[in-house]
Amino acid sequence: MLEPPSAYVEGYAKARLSDQLGADNYVKHTTMGDPVLDPVMEELSSLPPAALHRFLEAGIEQDEDDLRDAPQALRDFFNNLEEPPWLDYQAFRPGILVFNENVQLMLVAFVTGVLVEGFATMIAKSFNITKRVALTTRRLRQNNRQLLEIFYPGGLRRDGDGWKLSTRVRFVHARIRNLLAKSDDWKHDAWGTPLSAAHLGFAISVFSKRLLDYSSLVGARFSEEEKESVLAVWRYAGYLMGIPETILYTDGAEADKIYRIGYMCEPPPDVDSITMANALIQSIPVVAGITDPGEKQKLIGLAYRLSRALLGNQLADQFQYPKDSTIGTLFLFRNKQRMQRWGKRWFKKGGVRSENFSQLLQISVYDEGGLSYKLPDHAHTSKSNPW
Repeated sequence: MLEPPSAYVEGYAKARLSDQLGADNYVKHTTMGDPVLDPVMEELSSLPPAALHRFLEAGIEQDEDDLRDAPQALRDFFNNLEEPPWLDYQAFRPGILVFNENVQLMLVAFVTGVLVEGFATMIAKSFNITKRVALTTRRLRQNNRQLLEIFYPGGLRRDGDGWKLSTRVRFVHARIRNLLAKSDDWKHDAWGTPLSAAHLGFAISVFSKRLLDYSSLVGARFSEEEKESVLAVWRYAGYLMGIPETILYTDGAEADKIYRIGYMCEPPPDVDSITMANALIQSIPVVAGITDPGEKQKLIGLAYRLSRALLGNQLADQFQYPKDSTIGTLFLFRNKQRMQRWGKRWFKKGGVRSENFSQLLQISVYDEGGLSYKLPDHAHTSKSNPW
């Protein structure tokens, strides 16, 4: 039996009764980050931010001239990037097509179920300590954009924006991990490693398998082939984000197991989880571009009801959601979506239509200057230069 960070002691003991190997593996990863990139970022920690940003952009955008001036450790990192032997781009096609056909429903499930549930773990501490709660709206847009890009045809190819965004996320996580590790605010003995591999392995399991589950509950439909394809897309995205394969699922059953055991190992959601989950729900009208006070409250109310219906009363109560009955919530939402689909042909099978994605640009971050490769240079957002 391992000696876990103190916050995990009680949950770990209970989880071992259910799945000893799974619990051991999860707890082992609570003290692990990104074994490949973390040492590189430590070596680059004294590099001026402007130089780090330039070299990061050069590496991701394959600008060999600029990358030639980068420190050897960073050049080696990009030169050694390899596709995993299990990667099959053709396996992504059914998932990309079904995402296009169900894009609005999957986005609803992503925002009100998947992203919120991710804060059920102590990963919320990393966000709350850095005070990124103030940037929840921008983070929601960034998450939405990554979702759109990885499910765009060719998005996970080396020159695709899905590949670039996922790799950028890897660097952001490593940078924040490096900054928090040196901060007095982080309690290593109690919490383990900031943005740990365990938390990211849990999150990618939620982003994939739970996304399918929640999308089905709000009205999306998937064949078994399409489910496997969606899982394949997210698995490779997780690989690009630096999640060690020892905590990265291989299929839906393993994703379910990592989620289940991880949830058992984690302590109950505390004030950090509560703050982040509610900030996410509250930011939805802003992201959707709704300014009318009455419409904002109406949308927030619907978002809370949908989220409670998807997550269940136990977790919703732990998040201190408003008390509300969810009887009929999912049934009514599904029927409304089906009526809208019958009344207007939004989708066309057989290919991706650009107008489907253009409707979602307003709720995603599309900076005029292209992708930003700036990274935080201080653990606290208020003390960091814009990134």
